[in-house]
Amino acid sequence: MKRFARLERILAMDPDRDCESIYRLLAEYEFPWDVTKSLEMALFRTYAVPSIGRLLDRTGEFARCPQKRYDDTVLILFEILHNGPSSAKGKAALEWLNRIHGRFRISDDDYRYTLSTFVVMPVRWIEAYGWRRLHPVEVRAVTNVMRGMGEGMRISEIPETYEEFARLFDDYERDNFGRDPGGTRVAQATLELFGSWYPKALAGAVSDAAHLLMEPHLLTAFGFPEPSARARRLAGLALKLRAGIVRMGPARPDSRPVAPDPLTYPDGYALSDLGPESFHRHLARQSAGPDDAEPRCPAAR
Repeated sequence: MKRFARLERILAMDPDRDCESIYRLLAEYEFPWDVTKSLEMALFRTYAVPSIGRLLDRTGEFARCPQKRYDDTVLILFEILHNGPSSAKGKAALEWLNRIHGRFRISDDDYRYTLSTFVVMPVRWIEAYGWRRLHPVEVRAVTNVMRGMGEGMRISEIPETYEEFARLFDDYERDNFGRDPGGTRVAQATLELFGSWYPKALAGAVSDAAHLLMEPHLLTAFGFPEPSARARRLAGLALKLRAGIVRMGPARPDSRPVAPDPLTYPDGYALSDLGPESFHRHLARQSAGPDDAEPRCPAAR
C-alpha cells in the first residue's frame, strides 16, 4: 500500500456519515502510536482540575491498582471507539461506563472538559509530532465521533465543531487548573506506572521525560519542575525524527489492526470485568448482599 493511499480513501468518505470508519483508520492504522500517546496525555492533564484529581485520588484506585485502572480505561475506550459509539457494542460499553460513573457526583462542566481533551489532544499532538498533518475532513470526523461518545454519556451542551472544543479546552484549563494534593498524587502514580513498563534503570528517566511534553501551566498545577528549554527542544526533535522515519516507511497493512494487550487480563476480558473493585462490590451487594472483603488487584502477568 502506498504511504498516502489510506488518506485518499479517507477523503473519499463523508466525515459526518462515515466518521466512525474514518476514526478507526486514523487511530488503528495511520497514527496508532500518536493517538495512544495523545489520549494518555489527555487523561493525564484532567488530573490538574482539582475536582477531577481529588475524586480520582479519593477512590484509591491509582495508588492501589494503577495497572488495572489504566487497562480498564484503555479497554472501555477501545470498546467504544473501535466499534463506534453508535454500534451495539459501543452503546453497551457506554452504558457500562455510565454505570461506573453514576456512583459519583461529576459536573457536566468536568465531563465536557474531559471530552474536549479527547478531541483536542490527538489533533494537536499529530499537528506537532505526526508523520503528516490531519486533513480538515479527518478533524471533523474525530470531532463527530467524540460528540457521539459524549451523547452516549448523556453530557449536555456538547460543542459542535472542533474550534468550539478547542476554545472550551483552553478556557477551562485557564480558569480551572490548580494545585491539589490529590491530583498531584494521581499524576505521580500515573508517571510511576509509565516508568514501570521499562527496565528499572530507565523507569525514573521515563517519568522525567514526560515532563518535557507538559506545558508550563500543567507543570505548575502539579508542582512539577520546569524542564530546561534545551531539553524541551531535544524531546521535540526526537519526536519529529520519529515522525520522519515513519513517513518514509510503509503504510500499516490492513491485516495489522491495533488491539489492546492488557497486562491485567492476559487471558482476555469481558466488558463486565472492567471497572474499580468498589464498583464490582457495589454490584455484588445489590445482587447478593454485603461483601466486606478487602479490594484486591488481579495479578498482572
